[in-house]
Amino acid sequence: MTKILGIESSCDETGIAIYDSKTGLVADTLYSQIDLHRQYGGVVPELASRDHLRKIIPLIDECLHLANLTIKDIDAIAYTAGPGLNGALLVGATVANALAFANQIPTIPIHHLEGHLLSPILSHDKPEVPFIALLASGGHSQIMAVHKIGKYELLGDTLDDAAGEAFDKTAKMLGLPYPGGKYIAELATTGNEVYNLPRPMIHSKDLTMSFSGLKTAVLTLISNLTKQDIKIEGQVLADIAKSIEESITDVLVKKSLLAIEQTGIKQLVISGGVSANKTLRNKFDNLAKKHGFKVFYPPLKLCTDNGAMIALVGAYRFEHGITDYSFTVKPRWDLTSLEAI
Repeated sequence: MTKILGIESSCDETGIAIYDSKTGLVADTLYSQIDLHRQYGGVVPELASRDHLRKIIPLIDECLHLANLTIKDIDAIAYTAGPGLNGALLVGATVANALAFANQIPTIPIHHLEGHLLSPILSHDKPEVPFIALLASGGHSQIMAVHKIGKYELLGDTLDDAAGEAFDKTAKMLGLPYPGGKYIAELATTGNEVYNLPRPMIHSKDLTMSFSGLKTAVLTLISNLTKQDIKIEGQVLADIAKSIEESITDVLVKKSLLAIEQTGIKQLVISGGVSANKTLRNKFDNLAKKHGFKVFYPPLKLCTDNGAMIALVGAYRFEHGITDYSFTVKPRWDLTSLEAI
């Protein structure tokens, strides 16, 4: 039985968690910088780093208190080593290594996307390898084949914007606050798919995705409506939001279904921030019943960046003796380069 402290600081959320290899997630704390970055319309890397530095130690103390543990009870510290913002990653790496050296325990550098990939294991209904995974977030839209933990095959990627990025950028065009995906989803609940927006590459027979054309189409739609003296508010705003949501989720669903058909793997994991979208979940749930596959999601509160997923992966890697004091962060890091366990 091992207890792993997980530290996540790759972007704009400081996440701390403790995972027990026998009992599961013991405690987790999270601080989001959304209010800080909202006034700038997006993440400001330097401000993100400073806020991580300000909050990380109090969050670790709080997490240990919630778990009724001290740092002496921790067997290893896992931290996000990449990909992400360089300065933000360095904050987490520095604190992790300093605590580890001071307490003579090992550190485990973790790939941020591996955390998202395996996060549904923290749910009551857990997938078993092999499975197909859709990673959909503000920075990534990838379809992976998970042959075993640590052995990942990239099946499909986006040529340009990620799905979450498309949500955020179109929301900004509509004058919605940052991060826009949440507000698009909220508006879409009262909207109708009035506007026929494109589904880029949805009919291609490969698993490649693209969302920049959708962004252009939304900008053109807003311009045309404005020229007709139609105000982008009320029901019109809700209808545009619904049309955007339908377009993005249709592409993600179609490409994921194609991956299942091409590989024959009947388990599908949906993870990353976009996996919290209710319309996306409903579409996958309905298709799973129709096509006879199983679909898995992280708990809603663990869809976005969090320390629990880092601690979880840390526990797997610690049990296989994979530790590293190299103190290296990797703002760019290929998920398929990881060592299988």
